[in-house]
Amino acid sequence: MRIDINCDLGESFGAYTIGQDEAILPLITSANVACGFHAGDPGVMRYTVEKCLEHNVAIGAHPGFADLQGFGRRNMQLSPAEVYELVLYQVGALAGFVRAAGTRLQHVKPHGALYNMAAKDAAMARAIAQAVHDFDASLFLYGLAGSYLISEAEQLGLNTCSEIFADRKYQADGTLTPRNQPDAHLTDPAEAVAQVMRLMNDPERKTETVCIHGDGSQALAFAQTLHTHLQQAGVRMLRPD
Repeated sequence: MRIDINCDLGESFGAYTIGQDEAILPLITSANVACGFHAGDPGVMRYTVEKCLEHNVAIGAHPGFADLQGFGRRNMQLSPAEVYELVLYQVGALAGFVRAAGTRLQHVKPHGALYNMAAKDAAMARAIAQAVHDFDASLFLYGLAGSYLISEAEQLGLNTCSEIFADRKYQADGTLTPRNQPDAHLTDPAEAVAQVMRLMNDPERKTETVCIHGDGSQALAFAQTLHTHLQQAGVRMLRPD
């Protein structure tokens, strides 16, 4: 069995530091780098790309709503055309730093509310997938396993990576529990690992990548525990490309 471990990184901004990026990088295989709309800035984007290269971590663009104050986690009502432009703009911005560093972009993963809304909204998912396809049809699109993000991307012929979460709880329909609910997060690394193994072994759910949120207070502990457990279980941790 093989699995990709991805983490949202590059979410610091100006004088403000968010997450433990450098400690987490050796424990993951793919990074979703904020593109400046929900978090991150040009300097952070460039630095994060360079650090990913040092650790042989695949680089992905992590576009979100233009909502720095809300960290991209508040729903916004945009037309499909606006979603397309929002994603294309941010992917292009990060790709500039990636190209300047002499490497290539591996994937795109929507952030926060954009991700969760598109998981349930076919038109929004299609707009995101179309933006990725039009920018570079060889890129992977990461999306919630079984969601519209995956199905709409597949209809366009994109490579997809079906995702599960280590640090978030699920609802009965397979979507993530909203963050405004008290039981939205897992706080025990052992419980997170148990959830990951259960989902990975669920024959009804395709699992190709596991997400750890880099801004979480337990992010490093989750990454360390998951990395150790997967090694002990004989699971190979490999980027999808």
